[in-house]
Amino acid sequence: MNHTANPCSFFSREMAIKLLYSFVAAALSTTTLLVNAQSSALLKFAGVNIAGFDFGCGTDGTCIASNAVPPVHQLSGIDGLGQMQHFVQDNGYNVFRLPVGWQYLTNDQMTGVLDETQFANYNMLVSDCLSTGAYCVIDIHNYARYNGQIIGQGGPSNEIFAQLWSNIASYWKDESKVILGVMNEPHDIPNMATWAESVQSAVTAIREAGAVTQMILLPGTDYTSAQTFVSSGSADNLGTVRNPDGTFTNLIMDVHKYLDYDSSGTNAECVTNGIDNAWSPLTTWLRANGRQAFNTETGGGNVDSCVTSVLQEIGYQAAQSDVILGYIGWSAGSFATNYVLSQVPSYIGTGWNDTLLVSMAMSPKTNKFVASVA
Repeated sequence: MNHTANPCSFFSREMAIKLLYSFVAAALSTTTLLVNAQSSALLKFAGVNIAGFDFGCGTDGTCIASNAVPPVHQLSGIDGLGQMQHFVQDNGYNVFRLPVGWQYLTNDQMTGVLDETQFANYNMLVSDCLSTGAYCVIDIHNYARYNGQIIGQGGPSNEIFAQLWSNIASYWKDESKVILGVMNEPHDIPNMATWAESVQSAVTAIREAGAVTQMILLPGTDYTSAQTFVSSGSADNLGTVRNPDGTFTNLIMDVHKYLDYDSSGTNAECVTNGIDNAWSPLTTWLRANGRQAFNTETGGGNVDSCVTSVLQEIGYQAAQSDVILGYIGWSAGSFATNYVLSQVPSYIGTGWNDTLLVSMAMSPKTNKFVASVA
């Protein structure tokens, strides 16, 4: 299905937004769940994933570097820079997550040594991102694995993982708008305490490489699900990870939440806003432990149910902005516009047209739940 056409075209944008806000307010029923545009409770970040360097990666951590489709015009013809410029200028986005396979960066070698050519290609996307003035999340998209084996638990050693992150961090150590995402969506981790040790090795390596002020995102098991982040033991185990000075400053919990019936992010329709079963228990833990989280993957199909559910989710997160930093949609970049969760804007004539979900829910200029970033 192609979701780039806006089914609300028969109504004015303002009328459609007002109708959606009315529905959201009625559904949430309490003023604490919805934030007025003039409120001080605003999220710090909103953005979208710019995928492509991760194409060819499976959930078993097997990535085929040659299957990547870089969202860089010079490499593939896909205008990732144009997308990001549009998202910043026309929507008010201020962060992009840039997934990449470990194997891509090392040219299919299980090592922490970066391949010069491959890394330069990826850095083209990071440089494009930084040129927009937005924050840029470096995301190793390997599910805590390398070719089927779990890091620190039968797969690559913590030392190799630390070397990878040391080399990455060394390159961007002086770039304040780079955020370092330790690992995308670990899952089926046999021992969370052991995984926390692997994460600790990466954090220590990043800080010792000179990246002492950047945010680092700490991922839990169960695909770093917000819904099970506390119950799975991810929260408590990752809570032990510290900077070399013993603090947890800028160590942020990395969580994902999809709103379809099985929380997989593979279905167009949304059936929940995730508040009761995911965001409420998570925010309770975060506040009790003085921690913060970042929702780096969320979204849904370009359908009315997802517009409603995502607006409710974002509104709740904004009301908890002391502990939730923001949201990043999945996904734009090299995806086709008919991908079920596409947030890829289409370029028609002389401008970009957004998908329904972006234009009616995720865009900060629509939802008014995000503070502007200078």
